[in-house]
Amino acid sequence: MAYSVYLSGTEKSTPNKHLMRYIASYCILTSDTWEFKFATLKQVSMERTSFSLLFYIRRTKLNKAGEAPIFMRITVNGQRADASARRFIEPRLWNTAKGKAVENGRGCKELNFYLDAVSANVLRIQRDMELEGTELSAHAVLDRYLGKDRPERHTLIGLFIEHNEKQKKLAGIDVAPATAVRYETCRKLVGQFLWQAYRRKDMYLDEMSRQFVEDYEYFLKTERCCSHNTAIQYLKNLKKITRIAQMKGWLSRDPFAEIRFHKEQIERDFLERHELKKLLDKTIDIPRLAQIRDIFAFCCLTGLAFSDVKQLRTEHIATDINGMQWIRKTRQKTGNMCNIPLLDAAQEILARYHNNPYCQAHDVLLPVCSNQKMNSYLKELADICGIKKHLSTHTARHTFATLTLASGATIENVAKMLGHSDTKMTRHYARILDSSIMRDMQTLAKNMAL
Repeated sequence: MAYSVYLSGTEKSTPNKHLMRYIASYCILTSDTWEFKFATLKQVSMERTSFSLLFYIRRTKLNKAGEAPIFMRITVNGQRADASARRFIEPRLWNTAKGKAVENGRGCKELNFYLDAVSANVLRIQRDMELEGTELSAHAVLDRYLGKDRPERHTLIGLFIEHNEKQKKLAGIDVAPATAVRYETCRKLVGQFLWQAYRRKDMYLDEMSRQFVEDYEYFLKTERCCSHNTAIQYLKNLKKITRIAQMKGWLSRDPFAEIRFHKEQIERDFLERHELKKLLDKTIDIPRLAQIRDIFAFCCLTGLAFSDVKQLRTEHIATDINGMQWIRKTRQKTGNMCNIPLLDAAQEILARYHNNPYCQAHDVLLPVCSNQKMNSYLKELADICGIKKHLSTHTARHTFATLTLASGATIENVAKMLGHSDTKMTRHYARILDSSIMRDMQTLAKNMAL
């Protein structure tokens, strides 16, 4: 008994024992019959696809040099798609029967090599599409050859600009204004790096690599003189942009893959009790520095961060049933609530600026300048007061945490006042003073006395 199968639309004898063994084993497993399986093979047989490619010239579209443009025509199952081959030739040098230039004409050999390369590329695309199982059509083959079926490529700086515009609109709503400024600074730094390293103003996202990330880190630390932690922060900002690109499907490979960020632990300065008292008691004749001293001292007495003290308003001051005034305010950075009792010294500072024109115009309690200016003025203030420590707006927050713990407050209460959700963060702020150690040792000695 003879059997046959359909392959690409042609019927051939099939004496191949391996094929028959495959069909027989499949029938046994499915409890089918030979006749039924043979019918199924006929039903699923593929239809033959006709494909042709030819080159021709348009003699009616001569250019100024009298040359005719060369076109290619792709035909699939009778459907045509034409496109320019981007070459010209004198009509007398074209062999219409062969669809290429004559052999002995000037420049014809090179032209035929080019047309052979085009033909090879088109045939490769046709073969790839068949292997992929993609629906084959003349226009589909032509679109892939011309690159029209490729996904749209997006650029790094373009995505940065799109992201930063959204950040600006969300500033003060879901995003801190300082965060929006930092991302814009990061965009500018990436732009400077692109120009210095590649002499380009932008680059495609799919061109980014791990080497790009490493070179950018090197640029930040050498050319921009950024500290390790600052460079890591800018790299994290860049990583967010690449993560957005991946989620949108614009970037297939993660340039930050297997890159781990590790910030160095920094021991920040803080003021001890006698240094804070020296700062408060110092007579300062320069109004600008006197104002900076008051704001810095207020932060030392309350533990407020710079962004929070800048936004401090009347509605953030509450009075309890005992007549004690408190600052009740959500932190801008984390959204956690701060509950801070207002000490007498802090209330005196607020009273000095009750009628300040800036405070009244902006509906705030203290006339706080920019963080950059504040840190610059604090250096002058430290010199005037004879304090040999690096003062910054964040030094005040560390001072508050350290002094309150040294005064006997529990770390849980200090965390609540600082607006921390976890005491682990509070431990980064607090320092153990010699006075605290001495106090504990005196208590220990008293209890162990025989």
